[in-house]
Amino acid sequence: MKKIGFIGMGNMGYALLKGCSQKYSKDDFIIFDSNTERLEEVASEFGIAYASSNAELLDDCKVVVLAIKPQVYNEVIEPVADHFRDDHIIISLAPGKTVENVSNMTTKGRVVRTMPNTPALVNAGMTGICYDETKMTDEEIDVINSIFESIGKFKKVDESLMDAVVCASGSSPAYVFMFIDELAKSCEELGMDKQDAIDFVSQTVFGSAKLLMETGEDPQVLKERVCSPGGTTIEGVHALEENDFGEAIRKATQACNDKCKKL
Repeated sequence: MKKIGFIGMGNMGYALLKGCSQKYSKDDFIIFDSNTERLEEVASEFGIAYASSNAELLDDCKVVVLAIKPQVYNEVIEPVADHFRDDHIIISLAPGKTVENVSNMTTKGRVVRTMPNTPALVNAGMTGICYDETKMTDEEIDVINSIFESIGKFKKVDESLMDAVVCASGSSPAYVFMFIDELAKSCEELGMDKQDAIDFVSQTVFGSAKLLMETGEDPQVLKERVCSPGGTTIEGVHALEENDFGEAIRKATQACNDKCKKL
């Protein structure tokens, strides 16, 4: 019996498989995707086995990763519901799908609700996870931890906070990419080469995050340290504040949270 089965090979399923492949043997995996071309491409890239159906995959693994969009959970799970077993660990990657939702669909197995993000593709992801540890053995908990350590960092959170995790890390890489894109474009207008502008801004975002994480300082404190009185930075900060930078972020967070509730 295989150890880890992946249903779905989209961006997140692929990222998680890529990370796990650095910790586990290729014989520990089995995958399935309804897109046959994609399925064969990924299986060939990693040298792993693929199933001919979701039912076959479920029969041949202990850990099941549901790497599918929340909108298709019913149509994917209902036809194979009787293939779930009590010993299955079911890892859900979908926003908006609660442990109770998934448990009711599968009827068997122990559900781990998670919210990874796309930086997992370069082993720099941040994942929120929640599950009932009393239903897992120590060995099973170690497997869950190793899976998410393979793509970056993770934190176990109360399920009531999972929608907030979507806002904080699941969806927010898009906002960061928007910031990088807009700042780089504005620097292009000042005469910088496009790629140079992207390189300067990207490294600065990376370095700023690293400085924040390694010093443990409050973001406001670090911001103030860059803002010399009468200097260039404070002028840019004032312009952002005058144009409701903070309010725009809060509105994006609220919109994201509202959508989570509807999924």
